[in-house]
Amino acid sequence: MSKHPLLCFLFFLSFSQLLLSSSSSFSNSTKICSHAQSLALLKLKNSFSIKNSYSEYFKHYHLPNYPKTEYWKEGSDCCSWDGVTCDLVTGHVIELDLSCSWLSGTIHSNSTLFLFPNLRSLNLAFNNFSGSSVSAGFGQFSSSTHLNLSDSRFSGLISPEISHLSNLVSLDLSGNGGAEFVPHGFDSLGQNLTKLQKLHLRGVSISSVFPNSLLNRSSLISLDLSWCGLQGRFPDHDIHLPKLQLLYLGENYYLSGNFPRFSENNSLVDLVLQSTNFSGELPTSMGNLKSLQTLDLSNCQFSGSIPASLGNLKSLQALDLSDCQFSGSIPASLGNLKSLQALDLSYCQFSGSIPASLGNLKSLQTLDLSDCQFSGSIPASLENLTQITTLNLDGNHFSGEIPNVFYNLRNLNFLYLASNNLSGQIPPSIGNLTNLHSLDVSQNQLEGANPSPVNEFSSLSYVGLGYNLLNGTIPSWLYTLPSLVELDLSHNKLIGHIGEFQFDSLEMIDLSMNELHGSIPTSIFELVNLSSLYVFSNNLNGVPETSVRSNSMLPNIESIDLSNNNISGIFSWNVGKNTLFSMNLSYNSISGFEMLPWSRMKILDLGSNLLQGPLPTPPNSIYFFLVSHNKLSGEISPLICKASYMNILDISHNNLSGMLPHCLGNFSKDLFVLNVRRNQFHGTIPQTFLKGNSIRTLDFNGNQLEGLVPRSLNICRELEVLDLGNNKINDMFPHYLGALPKLQILVLRSNHFHGHIGFSKIKSPFMSLRIIDLAHNDFEGDLPEMYLRSLKAVMNINEGNMTR
Repeated sequence: MSKHPLLCFLFFLSFSQLLLSSSSSFSNSTKICSHAQSLALLKLKNSFSIKNSYSEYFKHYHLPNYPKTEYWKEGSDCCSWDGVTCDLVTGHVIELDLSCSWLSGTIHSNSTLFLFPNLRSLNLAFNNFSGSSVSAGFGQFSSSTHLNLSDSRFSGLISPEISHLSNLVSLDLSGNGGAEFVPHGFDSLGQNLTKLQKLHLRGVSISSVFPNSLLNRSSLISLDLSWCGLQGRFPDHDIHLPKLQLLYLGENYYLSGNFPRFSENNSLVDLVLQSTNFSGELPTSMGNLKSLQTLDLSNCQFSGSIPASLGNLKSLQALDLSDCQFSGSIPASLGNLKSLQALDLSYCQFSGSIPASLGNLKSLQTLDLSDCQFSGSIPASLENLTQITTLNLDGNHFSGEIPNVFYNLRNLNFLYLASNNLSGQIPPSIGNLTNLHSLDVSQNQLEGANPSPVNEFSSLSYVGLGYNLLNGTIPSWLYTLPSLVELDLSHNKLIGHIGEFQFDSLEMIDLSMNELHGSIPTSIFELVNLSSLYVFSNNLNGVPETSVRSNSMLPNIESIDLSNNNISGIFSWNVGKNTLFSMNLSYNSISGFEMLPWSRMKILDLGSNLLQGPLPTPPNSIYFFLVSHNKLSGEISPLICKASYMNILDISHNNLSGMLPHCLGNFSKDLFVLNVRRNQFHGTIPQTFLKGNSIRTLDFNGNQLEGLVPRSLNICRELEVLDLGNNKINDMFPHYLGALPKLQILVLRSNHFHGHIGFSKIKSPFMSLRIIDLAHNDFEGDLPEMYLRSLKAVMNINEGNMTR
């Protein structure tokens, strides 16, 4: 996108100069604009409303913009109006520049815009003409040499009349994603517009093969056909376009070919082929592109090694070969690219070590070698990259210690060394990176204590030190970072208490899988932006008692995981009442709750605690409700059936009693696990299950359930596990379950099933069954042979995996 603001700005400058030159001529002369022209322009003005649809875009790219037509006044000379240029002899309007003018509306076929047959240049870029098409009216400007309709929301079919503008030198329709050429319309344009120097159609649907005729236009300087739906194969013959400077073919996923072959006499500055299907190896002849400044081959199918001749491109400023199939090592010749500012070789299959010559790239600002197969040590020569702002070496096989090379890299904003095999301690020179925004050295084998910064990290927003072997206490400076948003110290060997955080910018804290003890600090509850808190698998033994009942605490919290700690007592956090959707407090010693106040809770895991009393009723929004292995007693309230989005209900291993609510079988079409195992329920199994339900597991084992097996189980077509064991069910063998196509485990043991199992009327019953347990019942006779033959899933076991 960065090139488009520049083009708009260049157009603005060129038209402004013309406007100034003409305006100065008019200042001391009489009106030369005809009444008809003034009237047509005023009607054109009144056909639009003024609305700045690109305000953020203009602001971001510092584009000059204002409503030019607001200054068009009846009675004044239209040749002096903003954006209007006239011929000084005839008075005809010959140039109209309304780019970046806040215009909003539709250009109809009868618009007065088309009453200016002498227009040589028309620029309507960066307005909002939604609902307009590039109609036949634009084909009337037969004298036009420049037509720019870019980024103005034109849509629909582009009239073939546009290809009749044989005098066009520059045509820019880019950024109109809803516009498309009629069949063969683009071919006609390429054949007829023989004077074109600039053709920009980014985002316009062409959906045809690349036209060879364009490669015969020796006048071409700039060609942008990115995002155009080009297909077929790019020509393999030599390209003789000596003036061509910009070639953009990116984002044409079905355009294939080899690396374009340019003659030695070329002027190419930018070549962008990213996200196409170009393939093959890079030729050594690419070293002839001596003027090249940008080369983007990312997300293509290129393979092989990088030719050493690439080091001859001394003008190169940006090189992106990421997400391809390149392999081999980086040639040392890349160290010759002294003008290079950005180098991206990520997501390839490069291997070997990083050549020390990369330290010669003293203009380099971005170096991304992530997610390759580089190995060896990180070269100390990187200390010479004093202009670098981003260094990304994530996801490789680098080993050894992190070199202590950061003293001079004071411009570094982003340092990513995660997912390698780095060892030793974090070097103290990292403390000098006072402009650092993100630091990620997670998933290595770093050990020792965290370094203390030499100066304050006032801009540091992300710290990732997780999955290492760091020990000691959490360093005090981490609590005082004013811009810190995410802190990940998980999976280390940190000890001691969690300190008090001094600033409220934090949104995510992950201290899980350490050896921290004590309680959650009170300052946690003052982090108004915190959305995620993960402190599971530590030795925490309490919760703070100060102001935890206030509704204003953690107003944006979404996810909390304090599982596998030593937290005990009544849990009374009334935080994130309207925002919290996931909380895991399992494997603690919590004995109860004051309330479950969370209206948007989706996941609540209270398993393996010491909860007593009745089963708490979850919010109606709940998906996963897990309260197994507690000491809950009493009956289940039928209010639980209001949770109509429930996916998993696990209340197993408690002391719950009474009858199961009849609604448990049909309260949620999304339910796929219902586990009431090891309680004291009596009565019957719920008799009604929803048609089209998603149930995969039903576990009623270890209760005192009686009666019959529900016939409605035969509609549970997704059922994989049915465990009715250790109850008092009194029924015949449920033949109808043999029709369930996915049933793998059927447990009926230790009940009062009786009678002959007999023969099933189903042709191939229990096709997926792997385990069947009928022990300790009152069945009579033999198990029919047809069942043994039908248990194909049991028989179909790889002999190499069988246990003898």
